[in-house]
Amino acid sequence: MSRLSRALLLLLACWLCAAETAPPPPPHLTARADFQQKLGAALPMAATFTDASGKTASLQQWMDGRPTLLMLGYFRCPNLCDVAEQGLAHAIAQSRLRPGSDVSVLFVSIDPRDTPAAAASKQRMIANMQGDADAAAWHVLVGGKASIDALAGAIGYHYFYDARLDQYAHPAGLVIATADGRVNQYLMGVNYVPQSLRLAVVAASHHTLGSMVDQLVLLCCGYDPATGRYTVTITRIMQGLGIGFVVLLLGMFMLLRRHPGASP
Repeated sequence: MSRLSRALLLLLACWLCAAETAPPPPPHLTARADFQQKLGAALPMAATFTDASGKTASLQQWMDGRPTLLMLGYFRCPNLCDVAEQGLAHAIAQSRLRPGSDVSVLFVSIDPRDTPAAAASKQRMIANMQGDADAAAWHVLVGGKASIDALAGAIGYHYFYDARLDQYAHPAGLVIATADGRVNQYLMGVNYVPQSLRLAVVAASHHTLGSMVDQLVLLCCGYDPATGRYTVTITRIMQGLGIGFVVLLLGMFMLLRRHPGASP
């Protein structure tokens, strides 16, 4: 038998061994680890969480009267969390949003075993990912099971602990909440378009944030809950054109009233 044949047989044996010993995925995985969108749902504002410095406060205090970007995960996650955090940090940096001023940013661990020290380590890691995302102004939070379950249930975040792997199966996505604690939008996945993130925060602020351009873009774009994205809507464009035409006619009418002899 040639050296190449022996190598191929060895690789085949290793693959068969791994296939036999690898645990099968948990039953009903997609139904047990997903996002059920609950637009308009109230957050548990009295639930308490602890930050990286050891300070414990209510969710309402951590949100601090601002529209809020809320992400759930856990610090030891070997799969989605680091990628989602990096995606969020990049989008915040590119969106020109200022954490702690325009918006509150909360990353809440779903693992009640996580500690403030682990939260501090996670916050440093996020800061190293994208320095201009101002991760020092984020709130990286841990909490007890009751607080975690209350928050996850309110936003429709379904997850479970897999004891075989000592890991949590969970979905990936971002919740945008209003300052008074209502779920306003979801952005799904691990990568977030900076302009979509900015528009979501502007909308959650009830238009108290954002430039005139942001307001005009929101007039022409609609939020699609199925995809968690903003899309151009022809209806809104036609409404905008109609309003502009009416304003133009009113302006011409007022001009003619002031100058009866002027021609249109």
